[in-house]
Amino acid sequence: MTTVTTRTVAYPADGLTMIGHLALPAGTGRRPGVLLGPEGPGLNDVQRRRADALAELGYVALAFDIHGGRWFTDPQEMLARTTPLLADPDRMREIGHAALDVLRAEPRTDPGRLAAVGYGTGGAIALELGRDGVDLRAIGTVNGLLTGRPGEAARIRCPVWAGVGSEDPIMPPEQRDAFAAEMQAAGVDWRLVVYGGALHAFHHPPVEQEVVPGVGHHPLHAERAWRDVVALLDECVPVTATD
Repeated sequence: MTTVTTRTVAYPADGLTMIGHLALPAGTGRRPGVLLGPEGPGLNDVQRRRADALAELGYVALAFDIHGGRWFTDPQEMLARTTPLLADPDRMREIGHAALDVLRAEPRTDPGRLAAVGYGTGGAIALELGRDGVDLRAIGTVNGLLTGRPGEAARIRCPVWAGVGSEDPIMPPEQRDAFAAEMQAAGVDWRLVVYGGALHAFHHPPVEQEVVPGVGHHPLHAERAWRDVVALLDECVPVTATD
């Protein structure tokens, strides 16, 4: 097994002290970097393990924070924080750029080979980095198919992959259609995968918190979505034999 080194990183963003999780692959050379954005409740061990798994594959991975070290178990508290955030592209971009600065500053990161992948709120942040013209090699968003300000998708400079559950009431068919129309009108190289029968947050294992209607884990599609994310990275920002 490849040896992975991890550490906690603190950095300012959105008026908070964010607490991210940085995972480094074995070796000493520079590697492609991946920003990994969490679901609406915040950064937890699920995202940390995803970052570790990417480091096992040879990437420098930063699972970034969106709530200043908090992970919300109360859905209403979470919505009170995320609803205004998701309505404010500039705030999302600030959070994304702050995390990107941390990833770029890591000596193991090759700043010319960066990707952003996010789930839910984290996926919306990844998309906003693209709409802000950040030089990324790939953007992946799972259950975060939010449209941006008119015309700004034309600034996306890389392929965009999106995944969503067919039964997701938070990202319903009309939202999927709006996202697809935005990407197509902007001339983006985009893909959308609809996972049949899956609800919102189908990719996140069950947790001890209030059950929210329309949210549920789908183990098979969760594994498929992860493989799709890895395939996106392997296509667009691969770890090479010379790394």
